[in-house]
Amino acid sequence: MKDFIVAIELGSSKVTGIAGQKNLDGSVNVLAVVKEPSSAFIRKGVVYNIDKTAQCLQSVVKKLENQLHQQVAQVYVGVSGQSIRGVRNVVARDLAAGTIVTEAMVDELVDANRTMDYAELEILDTAVQEYKVDSQYQQDPVGIQCTRLEGNYLNILQRKAFYKNFNKCFETAGIPIAEILNAPLALADAVLTEQERRSGCALVDIGADTTTVSVYSKNILRHLAVIPLGGANITKDIATLQMEESDAEKMKLKYGSAYTDNNDIDNNLKYSIDQDRQVESRKFIEIVEGRLEEIVENAWYQVPSEYCDKLLGGIILTGGGSNMPNIERAFQSHTHIEKVRVAKSPIPAIVGGNDDIKAKNAMMNTVLGLLLRGDMNCGGADIDPNGDLFGQSKPSTVVEGNDQRPARKAGEIPAGVIRTEAEKQKAEEEARLKREEEERLQREKEEAEEAERQRLKKENSFWNKFIKKARKFGEDMVSEEE
Repeated sequence: MKDFIVAIELGSSKVTGIAGQKNLDGSVNVLAVVKEPSSAFIRKGVVYNIDKTAQCLQSVVKKLENQLHQQVAQVYVGVSGQSIRGVRNVVARDLAAGTIVTEAMVDELVDANRTMDYAELEILDTAVQEYKVDSQYQQDPVGIQCTRLEGNYLNILQRKAFYKNFNKCFETAGIPIAEILNAPLALADAVLTEQERRSGCALVDIGADTTTVSVYSKNILRHLAVIPLGGANITKDIATLQMEESDAEKMKLKYGSAYTDNNDIDNNLKYSIDQDRQVESRKFIEIVEGRLEEIVENAWYQVPSEYCDKLLGGIILTGGGSNMPNIERAFQSHTHIEKVRVAKSPIPAIVGGNDDIKAKNAMMNTVLGLLLRGDMNCGGADIDPNGDLFGQSKPSTVVEGNDQRPARKAGEIPAGVIRTEAEKQKAEEEARLKREEEERLQREKEEAEEAERQRLKKENSFWNKFIKKARKFGEDMVSEEE
């Protein structure tokens, strides 16, 4: 029985499952890869048919187990898709003069931010931007004296219905989740250098139905947005030349270019659609570049204005759409950012005999990023080729020798990790019980204070004073007689 990590990506065109072992040097040996088409039940990265998605997930896991000859006990899975977006939020507290900021104060701001209510939207993850201590911005405000503390956050949101559907798929499939991960963050961790994130960059992941834009500066995620446009839109536009989408995809891969200089276009050249039909190269180029230009301009529009001239790390392209020839020139032309590179594979070494892994064509980067983020063993019992299970030992909690997880406080959620529906409900129940206990203690305190007020009021009342004086007068008379 061996230890390994399993990650699953729910993409618009396919669901991908991957299993691999982490080495001590950070590299990964890929043991198994499975891909299943998903366009019938996942659109723009969002689950629309729970039952079909669950069946697909079961098929992916079963095929992984057949390749591994071992059960899959749990999986890492990434959340992405059209409904995800980043929204900034500010939470502030006025403090008494001379107050020194404590960790508890910072945690209180974080908790207050997490309780923000967005209509129809769920907070999946939060990226802390910085803290404003009086008039100064700080990454760590603990220990600083101030009269006002302000927390600036980027909340990653998704539609509540989509979030519930996502969780329901794995529940229906009977597949335990090790952790739900923020897929764009896992991808960024895999393909961006620390220098790029520190100096400022835009990561553009061009998928089949969506394009995800992540903006980084000073090692912090500053903005996240998903555009409902991708490589499939180019294919559909080509298909308007009266052909099947499968043939349009072939033409895109064979002739498509993201950028062609006008002087290089041969007006007499024609591309073959089939044995009987042709299309003028200029018309084909205009169709491809027209849609590609729309994708580039929409992606660039997502970069906040305050960072447009500060992307010293440039633009990093990835995803299947980044394979189009001259894609760098297209982005340079429309954004005027000269520093553009295509991330074909993750920075840590990925080793495996699978053709998809050896291709290094950027199409596996997201699921590999999820795999790289995993740190808990997903391996279960061995599978007997004859159909019997043997080896009853349970999977270990952590991959031995490969646990790179930082120490976590109780209840702490690391950046990029999203609570499952069950974890969210448990947290809400704990928060409810805590709130009720605080309210009970507050009531008891108020009742005690009210009782004390009534006691003092009674002691200071006219009749109470009169009775006390009368009693003292009586005691004094008795004392004199004695």
